[in-house]
Amino acid sequence: MKTKSIILALVTLVAGFLLGMLTSSQLRSQRLRPVRVLFSEERFKEEMYHAIKPTEEQKAKIDKILDKYSALNSEAGEAFRKEFESRMENFRNEIDSNLTPEQIVYLKKLDEQRKGMVKVRRRNGHNRPNFDRIDNERCDSVKL
Repeated sequence: MKTKSIILALVTLVAGFLLGMLTSSQLRSQRLRPVRVLFSEERFKEEMYHAIKPTEEQKAKIDKILDKYSALNSEAGEAFRKEFESRMENFRNEIDSNLTPEQIVYLKKLDEQRKGMVKVRRRNGHNRPNFDRIDNERCDSVKL
């Protein structure tokens, strides 16, 4: 009887832990969606058009501005990615001398997985319809 209670308590704790991790991941993802939109030139322009709904007269002027800032945002995103990769390489150079061969192999596998996920997101992420669409209903409620 005591064993069943202990097993039930452990299963409940593990289930709660897993549910908490999944919920936390979803909350972070939802909060970062509007930021991710700004790094893709096409998505930035699309989202801005969707948000401001320009008239035909406004489009010619707005297109120039959107082209300028979408390019700047794209460059900033690329610079960030390059700087991040450089920092990670420096980190690995410093930490590897303090690790066992098994730990080094494990970190290399993690690096490969991370790089693979980034490639998949870049290749597939911005081509999906309504990927990371800003919640305009919330934005519409904001008084200007």
